[in-house]
Amino acid sequence: MAKRKKVTDDTEILSDTIIKGLQEKKAKDIVVLDMRALPNTVCEKFIICTGDSNTHVDALSGSAEEMVRKELAEKPWHVEGVSNSEWILMDYVNIVVHIFQPEARTFYNLENLWADAEITRIQDL
Repeated sequence: MAKRKKVTDDTEILSDTIIKGLQEKKAKDIVVLDMRALPNTVCEKFIICTGDSNTHVDALSGSAEEMVRKELAEKPWHVEGVSNSEWILMDYVNIVVHIFQPEARTFYNLENLWADAEITRIQDL
């Protein structure tokens, strides 16, 4: 039982650090989907946000990755979408970060797809 608590604490620290990195570069509409109470999920949390352009999406990804590397000495297990920067996915195993341009976020609508998850909206800075 203690091991589960440790994983949850580590997940919360990682989540906060990723959000801090996203806020550093002015991510918009940050949402955290806590999926721990749902059966058969691929991870514990999704962090979703929006960037205005390819450059902004790329900068958000870079900032989140750098913040996690500096503060927690961790790297994402896998990153996809950097070549076109319309939707960058960063897989930290327990947390998957989705950084979208507005059109892609609307099209894929992950918040609605995972509507049973506990949703927390992070206030824009």
